[in-house]
Amino acid sequence: MVSARRRLRGEVPSTVAVLAGAEDFAAMQGYASFTFDDHATYMRQVEGLLREFAARGTHTSVALFDPAGYEEFCAESRLDPDTPASRTRYTAEVAAAGTKVTYEGQPLARLLPRLVAEAEQQATWEHASALLTRGDCDSCGEDIGRAAFARATALLRRIIEAAGPGTHHLVCSVPADGPAPLVAVLRTESRDDGLLHLGEAAALLFCTVLAAGIATDRPGGVVLRSTLPGRRDTVRGWKLKDGGRLHPLTEAEVFSAYCTDARTGEPVPPEPGVDYRAGLPLDD
Repeated sequence: MVSARRRLRGEVPSTVAVLAGAEDFAAMQGYASFTFDDHATYMRQVEGLLREFAARGTHTSVALFDPAGYEEFCAESRLDPDTPASRTRYTAEVAAAGTKVTYEGQPLARLLPRLVAEAEQQATWEHASALLTRGDCDSCGEDIGRAAFARATALLRRIIEAAGPGTHHLVCSVPADGPAPLVAVLRTESRDDGLLHLGEAAALLFCTVLAAGIATDRPGGVVLRSTLPGRRDTVRGWKLKDGGRLHPLTEAEVFSAYCTDARTGEPVPPEPGVDYRAGLPLDD
């Protein structure tokens, strides 16, 4: 009986929700039932638990534990937040339904940055998608979000065509309702034979963020960094305005845009071996 139960336990998947940041950990320390004293010890215990699950052959996913989301969940579900049972239920019903990364024996120090990045991308996509649900245009009756996405897709194609062969790193930034803008990053590789390689999920996010700027008429922008073997990297940029048009930036404007952190607005030192050039014209 015990052996059979152990075999069944190995076939039950598990989700571990992690307090990735020190601030999130500190927020949970207000609950008496949360008995960890410091974040470093907590992280070591989490990693040990993950290794234990892996040794049993248990498929384990790692999610983020959001203290603010947990508090809202407990209030809506009328649960006492100061109990392990409530934390377990939040993990099973909320955290496990969100962004997750499969644990494959990698150190948490390598897994968590990927998890946080994917969670941020998901949040960006949800926010940008919400901005596209504006209904129909009053004057023409066209779906605003759908038209904006089609426009964004066409603009991305024109940027890639204008950039030509090489490896290209694109960043689209659009002001959001909060303090930080919506930011999407896309890496593409264009070959001399005309073949194009890009990640579909990243391209979808890029077009969605750009479309959100078009649909809401927000002053976003696109920066393109191109790399070719044996050459210095080249950075170009465009400003989004005038109902969904990307206007080329001057060299000085490109330098300013690339050497400014899109999330904080703080200056970033210019990189050596990089040329800042005006944006290429994009035929309309």
